[in-house]
Amino acid sequence: MLPILRLVAWLACVVYSTIPAFWLAIHPFAGYWRSRRRSPHRVLVPLWMAMWVIAGAITWPWRGGLLYTSGWAWLPALALFGCGFWIYHRARQDFSAAQLSGMAEIRHNHPDQRLITSGIRARIRHPVYLGHLCEMLAWSIGTGLVALYALTVFALITGAIMIRMEEAELARRFGEVYSAYRRRVPAVLPTFRTKPADFSPDSPSSI
Repeated sequence: MLPILRLVAWLACVVYSTIPAFWLAIHPFAGYWRSRRRSPHRVLVPLWMAMWVIAGAITWPWRGGLLYTSGWAWLPALALFGCGFWIYHRARQDFSAAQLSGMAEIRHNHPDQRLITSGIRARIRHPVYLGHLCEMLAWSIGTGLVALYALTVFALITGAIMIRMEEAELARRFGEVYSAYRRRVPAVLPTFRTKPADFSPDSPSSI
């Protein structure tokens, strides 16, 4: 049972770790992707799958290496799993499938060009990325696998670069409204103000 669980954990983290790299193929080249007539996902999805293969091939020799073994480690891991799923649930509210998949960034004149700053995004700018981090940490802590911790570090580094590029692209699209939002709301670690700030276009605090 444990070998199967560790294999599932490794496969899950291989996929999770390449998510920032996938978005790095989008944000710096958003203008190019928008200029294409066909859906950019025809290129981007196979590219992402190729990233899985590369990440898997690099970490394959260490997929069974353990830093520790402890059943107690699954207690904080389960808490992180629960936190990640809760964040995913809240992040999907008021956020369309097109926004989650990146269609709004890469399709020319896509109708869903809204800046969402309500709900959980009134406390954190990138909740989905925090959810990904919770899931990767959960698998890493629970299994104690060296490869999973390495993949998590890789995701943190590429994720930090990707967030900077994404925010530059968002600032170009939404201007001062997004700049004000970025000044008030943290990127990944949420704020716990009693009353979340309102950045809707009709709100005085949005400019």
